[in-house]
Amino acid sequence: MKRIQQSRGLTLAAAVTGLGLVLTACSSGDGDNTSGGGDAEPTFDCADFEQYGDLEGKTISVYTSIVDPEAEEQRASYAPFEECTGATIDYEGSREFEAQLPVRLEAGNPPDIAYIPQPGFLRSLVADFPDAVQPAPQPVIDNASEYYTEAWAEYGTVDGTLYATPLGANVKSFVWYSPAAFEENGYEVPTTWQGLLDLTDQIVEDNPDIKPWCAGIESGEGTGWPATDWLEDVVLRTAGPDVYDQWVNHEIPFDDPQIVAALDEVGGILKNEDYVNGGLGNVASIASAPWNESGNGIPDGTCFLHRAANFYQANWDEGIEVAEDGDVYAFYLPGASEDDKPLLGGGEFVTAFSDRPEVGAFHAYLSSPQWANAKAEVTGQGWISANSGLDPELLQSPIDQLSFDLLTDETYTFRFDGSDQMPGSVGAGSFWREMVSWISPGQDSQTTLSNVEADWPSS
Repeated sequence: MKRIQQSRGLTLAAAVTGLGLVLTACSSGDGDNTSGGGDAEPTFDCADFEQYGDLEGKTISVYTSIVDPEAEEQRASYAPFEECTGATIDYEGSREFEAQLPVRLEAGNPPDIAYIPQPGFLRSLVADFPDAVQPAPQPVIDNASEYYTEAWAEYGTVDGTLYATPLGANVKSFVWYSPAAFEENGYEVPTTWQGLLDLTDQIVEDNPDIKPWCAGIESGEGTGWPATDWLEDVVLRTAGPDVYDQWVNHEIPFDDPQIVAALDEVGGILKNEDYVNGGLGNVASIASAPWNESGNGIPDGTCFLHRAANFYQANWDEGIEVAEDGDVYAFYLPGASEDDKPLLGGGEFVTAFSDRPEVGAFHAYLSSPQWANAKAEVTGQGWISANSGLDPELLQSPIDQLSFDLLTDETYTFRFDGSDQMPGSVGAGSFWREMVSWISPGQDSQTTLSNVEADWPSS
């Protein structure tokens, strides 16, 4: 989802407080240093950075959509690299990143490194500027092979060549709930999709005055994107990852019967007046309910279930404890069976536009556990990495720790957010709009998906 990525990052960053990102100077003693602030200060040993060489006097430019205040955390995470190698990282965050990066490439003024928020955008850059996007050097390839699952590395690969490695990550296959409400009613976390539907029916039977689900898809210019996540998650569960890939890549029509069936399955929840919209109104209210407020019914007791990603934790009111025994928590959105474990998520990718040694060294650092751990130590809740070398003890939220476990567990079948892989006019355009129409005024599934199919670019 192209435009919404930036605003999500700002939402998360706004929830992070007390980071105190004041860095200490590098000691000339034993090379054991600290940086960062807040409750935890990242530690690093400059001996670990000898692999990158002496980069004194070298400057590496970084261009990204990640802007302040979250950008402060990014810059803080570069301190070990800068202090131990002598390099300087020139960081530029822009709200016009996706529009301006191709302009800069066309003008022959590329950054050294850019953080690409969608695999589809990466593919278009490689196609349009084949001489500008640089293949990953061997140290980056080695890190990708050692610390990331095959699926994550594949999303940074175009025509068999690795160009980009993951930076941050998120998990979308979650259902938020109240542990206390579950305990009070004797409910158990479901482990299959049918079990989730059975639980929903049980909630209806036990609580005639409370709708089990609450949902909202209003998100300013990005209104509709939460509904696309619903469909993508259910396509993975009803049609499977292979069909999902074919659909996302338009190898089958957008309105293929399997996708229509999946949207009907989503409608079995979101269009069922018995199931929604807890504390917010009827089915139509989903279209106008703000996404960032739509889960409030969980701690308020006006709904039991809310499907949203790990980063939704930034939207809970201050004082709401997110924990397995806290006020709210989340469970994995189950598959068709306990052994069926599809996982939907997203993130950003590090891409280089220069083959200078110092640029390759910084790319290698960003793909390493060293960087992932440094970033975790200067960040509050709401940030994770798919890097298996990340120390999960550094993650400050139980949901972040759970997300990391799922992302690095090879038994889960990860797939990247579908709309982020589609052409921008579809993934951040007609797909969003048509899902709103599907909710209100209540357009049928076939018409909804056929309208998106008609909008798919011909080339």
